[in-house]
Amino acid sequence: MRPGWFRGPTLLAGALLAAVAGCDSGNDREPAPTSSPAGLAWRALAAAPSARTEVTAAVAGDRIYVVGGYRRDGGTVATVEVYDPAADRWERGPDLPVAVNHAMGTTAGGAVHVFGGYLAGNRPSTAAFRFDKGGWRRLADLPEGRAAGTAVALGGTVYVAGGITTGGELAATMLVYDVARDRWSTAPGPPTPREHLGGAGFDKRLYTVGGRTRAAGNLAAFETFDPSSGRWSRLPDLPTERGGLAAAATCSGQIIAVGGEAESTFAEAESYDVRARSWRSLPPMPTPRHGLGAVVAGATLYTLAGGPRPGLHVADTLEVLDVSSLGACVSPSG
Repeated sequence: MRPGWFRGPTLLAGALLAAVAGCDSGNDREPAPTSSPAGLAWRALAAAPSARTEVTAAVAGDRIYVVGGYRRDGGTVATVEVYDPAADRWERGPDLPVAVNHAMGTTAGGAVHVFGGYLAGNRPSTAAFRFDKGGWRRLADLPEGRAAGTAVALGGTVYVAGGITTGGELAATMLVYDVARDRWSTAPGPPTPREHLGGAGFDKRLYTVGGRTRAAGNLAAFETFDPSSGRWSRLPDLPTERGGLAAAATCSGQIIAVGGEAESTFAEAESYDVRARSWRSLPPMPTPRHGLGAVVAGATLYTLAGGPRPGLHVADTLEVLDVSSLGACVSPSG
């Protein structure tokens, strides 16, 4: 069995059809994605010190953090490696207090946060950590174990959406973390329950991208959550159905989805323009990968680590794409 591939007991197909409270069922369909602006080109930068897959990544200040995952022999690691874009140089960071793969990371309040993930033995963890003053600080535990989901920060709130819960079932509930109060609550999960999805935040909205289930395989689901109304809405489908991908948002309002896995790994990079409500194709990644990390820092998309082939394969790859030609930064509404 592939590491991370449809973990847990068989899921009832009916669960995927259950209505989620507060969901707008409209699904806007769009034509095939348009081409991206000319001049976009990937570059390879300094390889990471170690090769890993099923990592999580986040950017804080002028550094990018790559956390946890599998090493080549299948061992789960607590490894943290820190990349300095200005110097194109890596250094070792303090290990996470627990070894996890398929964890969920984001940046909130200027600091890296890591939530859940699989412990050794494929048990979803409830642990949460903040990287603060050069070390990891334990936060309030998640209300339930969660792995292979996505974490997105919007202001002082982190939303942990999708993934697998304790017991190996698809998560139906979204976990909501109040950073200032170190307190958890819950909200309705994405209308399409799934794992191995991507997530990003832009203009006070959460976006969940792609993913997969045991019953349905790879999905094109693309949905958004508005915290002000507590409602989910369906958006035009991701052009390429895929799970095991990563996603990130640019300041110009582009939700970029990269990588993924099925019988082979995906090189596709596709971008959704929030203002135009349409997808376009970007140049494919030079090294197709799944289980990778993706972050945007400034005008650059960074893709980090991951598996270059299906199953337990690892990479130390760092490839970047200058996305400034996709549009100028826009001011958030409100």
